[in-house]
Amino acid sequence: MSRPSLVVWPKIVVWDVGNVIVRWDPRALYSKIFPDPAERDRFLGEVCTLAWHGPTDGGLSFDENCAALAAKHPEHHDAIWAWKHRFYEMLCGAIPETETAIAALHARGVKQYALTNMSHETEDQTFAMSPAFALLDGRVVSGREGVMKPDPAIYRLICERFGFKPEAALFVDDSAANIDAAMKLGFHTLHFTDPAALRPPLEAAGLL
Repeated sequence: MSRPSLVVWPKIVVWDVGNVIVRWDPRALYSKIFPDPAERDRFLGEVCTLAWHGPTDGGLSFDENCAALAAKHPEHHDAIWAWKHRFYEMLCGAIPETETAIAALHARGVKQYALTNMSHETEDQTFAMSPAFALLDGRVVSGREGVMKPDPAIYRLICERFGFKPEAALFVDDSAANIDAAMKLGFHTLHFTDPAALRPPLEAAGLL
């Protein structure tokens, strides 16, 4: 865990969602469409890439994004549109260690929020994946705000909306770029790389 040089212990936790609370993996869907792993990986590396998907997290509609890509790759029309119509098949369930941590923090009265890069079109199905989401005190979804991590504006937005300062919060994310942006704004940070290693930093921060 990294924290500002002038130590103010965090009282709040801000969670990323994808691959922190809920597993998200396009391969889970596209392994069904492309049984050959090499063909699947080529499609995800050259056609439905994470860079292509990114604008939907900022508010672009799935219809517009998929239509534009399908026009460029008509041979993959159905596979491209599966990104919209079968998105739920990329959601691979909640991460138990994070669910447990959220429940334990809630029991101690710790305020918790979600700050996620996510399309508003997939928000409801994603937030239905775990009862842990009902324990959070609020959320900021990039697709509704038109701004995404690591833009400093979205970190400031969550602080302003829920009335806390960065120095009062521990931000947990699996993206190094998002962690770096949060740290520069004064957040305590925890780079989420191993679910089994989640609890000790929360204990060290005095949250558990």
